Amino acid sequence: MGERSDFRPNDTDELKNRWRSYITDHRLNTTAQREAIVEQFLRTRDHVSIDELLSKVRKRHPRVGYATVYRTLKLLVESGLAIERQFGDGQARYEVVGDHHDHLICIKCGLILEFEDDEIERLQERIAAKLGGFTVLRHRHELYGTCPKYSGDANGTCPNEQRAKK
Repeated sequence: MGERSDFRPNDTDELKNRWRSYITDHRLNTTAQREAIVEQFLRTRDHVSIDELLSKVRKRHPRVGYATVYRTLKLLVESGLAIERQFGDGQARYEVVGDHHDHLICIKCGLILEFEDDEIERLQERIAAKLGGFTVLRHRHELYGTCPKYSGDANGTCPNEQRAKK
């Protein structure tokens, strides 16, 4: 559903090594289904829901169940390899951990665009310092609106529809 830029580590081998270390350190079983889910998730460039990940995994492993995907995503979050996000549509979405970025979310079509802006980051730091020397440890910046099509622009197109045509 969401569009991804290259904010996450490109080296999935490094992420897989972190996963293997987590599994070993926590004495968890390695199963073919769990590994298929992890492999698919680490290659996913989107903000993916459990249902979306399940659908992708079932193309190669039809017997994988919802509960297995749910539990594996929970382990990925606990291991620090995934981040759970809520974008106001009532459905949790997951993304591979990576560099900090912010989000633009279309409330009509569900498009999620990632962006970075050094000026916004500097402004946040200035505001925090100005308000009593507050130290920002982390933040989440989500902007909700509508894409060009749903903003009423007669010539506006939805980036989600453009990708679907490709």
